[in-house]
Amino acid sequence: MIYREVVRIDEPEQQVGMTPSHRVRPLLPMGDWTGSDPFLALMEDWFPRGVFDKHPHRGIETVTYVIDGHLDHYDNRGNGGAIRAGEAQWMTAGRGLIHNEIPAEGVTAHTLQLWVNLPAADKLTEPRYQDLTEATVPVHSAPGARVRVFSGASHGVKSATRNHVPVTLLEITLDPGATNVEIVPADWTAFLLVLSGVGTVGAWATTVRAGQVVRLAHADADAELTVTATTPLRALLFAGRPLREPVVAHGPFVMNTREQIVQAYQDYRNGGFGPMEA
Repeated sequence: MIYREVVRIDEPEQQVGMTPSHRVRPLLPMGDWTGSDPFLALMEDWFPRGVFDKHPHRGIETVTYVIDGHLDHYDNRGNGGAIRAGEAQWMTAGRGLIHNEIPAEGVTAHTLQLWVNLPAADKLTEPRYQDLTEATVPVHSAPGARVRVFSGASHGVKSATRNHVPVTLLEITLDPGATNVEIVPADWTAFLLVLSGVGTVGAWATTVRAGQVVRLAHADADAELTVTATTPLRALLFAGRPLREPVVAHGPFVMNTREQIVQAYQDYRNGGFGPMEA
């Protein structure tokens, strides 16, 4: 059997964000387009109401996972809803929209936001939302283990989440001494974010702990990823099939050429993303 092993462990420090009340950790910084493909960025944020304002996106999907708190969201096409702790929203920006996510009054939201690249053929697809709630996320359960399947599959349990590029997103919760094994497809980019606890990863039993981003080596064939809990452990597994396409990013837009970025800004300013107001 081939195993996915740990190639690197990062532990980014908190930074001051857009305001003194906004803290951020760049868990997967932008710019490593080849090494992170198809993922573009992963940010951990702590923020109250008023930090973020309406903003546009084009050419990407954003996956917002709420660790603690409550977010209300809306866009300029009349869509809206709520995301609570342990839930996520999979937003396909596609050809463009303007949206915002707002913590409940008096609440500091603790969130993760993953940017997933869209294939060139789908950069201008119609925008859509998928709310991944407590009631709708399927679960695989085993002695000492609970795996919530936000995207992809685990042990035959499949998510209904629609992907433009195949992505697996699992929340793995383990009791002390319990082990979970996942099969990661060949050559998919994969990493773990440890939300809480201490455990080991891989056949070499590399120790990992809360706050760490655990980057996993690529493999030439489907490979086992083993996670064992030393203390109660909660982690997110991200895995995706690389696109291997050119990436040009500027602000909230990610396209394949500089000309497409210029066009995105022109379309935004000229009302091509819809009305500026919700």
